[in-house]
Amino acid sequence: MEAIEYYTYEDYKMWEGDWELIDGFPLAMAPSPSKNHQLVASAIIANIYYQLEKSNCNRCEVIGEIDYKVCEDTILKPDVVLSCNDEGEDYLTKAPEVVFEVISKSTAKRDEKFKFKIYEREKVKYYVLLYPNDLKAKIYKLANNTYIKEGDFSNEKYFFKDISCPFTLDFKEIFKRVKR
Repeated sequence: MEAIEYYTYEDYKMWEGDWELIDGFPLAMAPSPSKNHQLVASAIIANIYYQLEKSNCNRCEVIGEIDYKVCEDTILKPDVVLSCNDEGEDYLTKAPEVVFEVISKSTAKRDEKFKFKIYEREKVKYYVLLYPNDLKAKIYKLANNTYIKEGDFSNEKYFFKDISCPFTLDFKEIFKRVKR
C-alpha cells in the first residue's frame, strides 16, 4: 500500500475518532460495531478472562480494542487480544500471542488480507477471524512463519496451546447470544 501522504504514530495519536494506520496510510474504523460484533467480542473476553483467573496465569491479559503499535507507521486496533509479558501502558509494544478480529462487511478485506499478513509477519501465534452473521470462526496457527488454517468452527471447542497461558474456547458458547 502506498500513501499519497505518509503518517506516523506521532500523527496518529493526535487524531479524533477510531483509526488504524497501515504503512503510513490512515484507515478510518467503521461506525460503532454492531450489537452482534460486540456480543462476540465480549463473550471471548469474558471466557478467556475467567480461564486466566482460574489458572492463576498472571503473565497474560485479555484485552479488547487496544492499539498495537507494530512500528512507527503501522498501528492496528484488534478487537480482542491475548497479550503476554507486554510492558506497554498505553498500547501494545510486542506482538500478542492471539488476535481475534470480528468481521464486518466494511472491514473484511482489511482483516482477511492486510492485517492477516501483518500478524503473520509479526509472528502472532494464532489469528482468529470470527463471522457473526455466519456463526463461524476461522482459526489460523503460525507454523514455520506461515499461517496454517486449523479449521472452521461453529459448535466445536478449540484448545489454544503452545502459548504462555493456554485456554479453550467453545464456539457454541461464543455465538450463543448472536441474533440472526
